[in-house]
Amino acid sequence: MKSDIRVLIADDQEMVRTGFALILDAQPGIEVVGEAGDGAQCVELARRLRPDVCLVDVRMPRLDGLEVTRLLAGPGVADPLRVVIVTTFDQDDYLYGALRGGASGFLLKDAGPVLLVEAVRAAARGDALVSPAVTLRLLERLGEHPAAAPGAGPGGLPVSERELDVVRLVARGLTNQEIADGLFISLSTVKTHLVSVQSKLGLRNRVEIAAWAWENRAVAAAPRGPVG
Repeated sequence: MKSDIRVLIADDQEMVRTGFALILDAQPGIEVVGEAGDGAQCVELARRLRPDVCLVDVRMPRLDGLEVTRLLAGPGVADPLRVVIVTTFDQDDYLYGALRGGASGFLLKDAGPVLLVEAVRAAARGDALVSPAVTLRLLERLGEHPAAAPGAGPGGLPVSERELDVVRLVARGLTNQEIADGLFISLSTVKTHLVSVQSKLGLRNRVEIAAWAWENRAVAAAPRGPVG
């Protein structure tokens, strides 16, 4: 029998932590294993408990959520944890910093309990979720300010045209099933393409794939039709 998804909640407001814990503990297959009221405590608990998912607020005492993310999931971390930022503040610098710091998702606190649970489950299976309210605006913003990315862009990278089709739809916020339906391919084929893209480009999850697509101007072209 598969064990529960173990979740650590970090937020400086006790009411928020309690609310999230009530929502998550009521879900089958999810267990809240710890709570932290500041960033430093979150890092200590996360390293000791090794939860499957850390829900982390941005604005916290001692260490903010972006620094917590870098310490737990950022580049160079030997055994990174999965961090989902959950915040009240829909600000580009927070969004960009979270994803660049290695976050597996970014959720606004008013997104509702359904998306909260979805974000936890997505992160636990190695996927990622960004609030639909901010996905396209965020990724378009990333495209306006390119960061260093592996290789020289779509034309100079070992990514096939079909893989680029999948990447473009990931960058527009579609789920794997929606991509499969849109390209008339199987769900397993979509997953195979994503694994291949991650391997070729040195990316860790679909959020980084989406960021790469916008940064390298790979989003504009419309995906081709069936098969390939």
